[in-house]
Amino acid sequence: MLLAVQIDGQDAVLGLFNRHPTTLARRTLRLNETGQRQIDAIYVEHNGLLLARGREASLAPALHWLLGVTGVDRVILSGVDAAHLTAAQQSGAAWRVGLSESAPCIAFAAVTGDYLASLSANTRAQIRRSNRHYAQDGALRVERAGSEAQALAMFDALGVLHQITWTARGKPGAFANPAFLHFHRELISRGFLRGETDLLCVRAGESAVGYLYNFRYGHRVLTYQSGFAYPQASSARKPGLTTHHLAIEMYRAEGAAVYDFLAGEDRYKSSLSNARTDLSWIDLAPLWSPRGMITWARRWLNR
Repeated sequence: MLLAVQIDGQDAVLGLFNRHPTTLARRTLRLNETGQRQIDAIYVEHNGLLLARGREASLAPALHWLLGVTGVDRVILSGVDAAHLTAAQQSGAAWRVGLSESAPCIAFAAVTGDYLASLSANTRAQIRRSNRHYAQDGALRVERAGSEAQALAMFDALGVLHQITWTARGKPGAFANPAFLHFHRELISRGFLRGETDLLCVRAGESAVGYLYNFRYGHRVLTYQSGFAYPQASSARKPGLTTHHLAIEMYRAEGAAVYDFLAGEDRYKSSLSNARTDLSWIDLAPLWSPRGMITWARRWLNR
């Protein structure tokens, strides 16, 4: 379902929702998600309704209308920013935040001079020691996929390392999901020529240290997926730090404004970052609906 709010004949708010009923809410709408676990495993972040410039105040009324007029039982907004959380709170609906996560990032405008010098002494020392040890195998360098075929080959190589890491932890790994593979192979193919998907390999000599699968939008780089050569790692060799450091320096030299690690509080993200965006997974229901009253009661009791 397309939500389109117009003011004076001009689009002010747009949103693409999928209808997917749940047991207690037959008329459920999900913003840019399907409601099918295997497909939604791509994990949407920095999600949100599209707003015309200067129309930010229209967000709360749009949610109010969606829940109050259309007969919808439930609206799910996954991975949205603080503006959407505020709008949900002001919409007159019953709302609940199921998950809150921060997306650490590097705002390059805040970095003056050497990037490494902006980090803590401990992080600087770990990166320099790791780079130095990897350089014993040959010069460190970043290789970027130069063709769609090479991008897909790097994606496959990344997947091998990713699966080794996650299966060793007793987890199935993202690449065990056929829907995940199908979606991203198609996305890489469509986005490569537009410069929106970026596959990188960091090498020490001829050996792969790690792979990154990134998205690019405007001057923002988003690090979506990775695969690191942990079997060859040691206390001195940290493939994640070395791979991200070389990628960060490359993107900064190319004029990127932000290097976004996406959601998650992994230690390396915090160590390398200087800013963050708060993301929320929000569940909304009409205030006087059965689900809305249950949601309101739970929030009241939790206080």
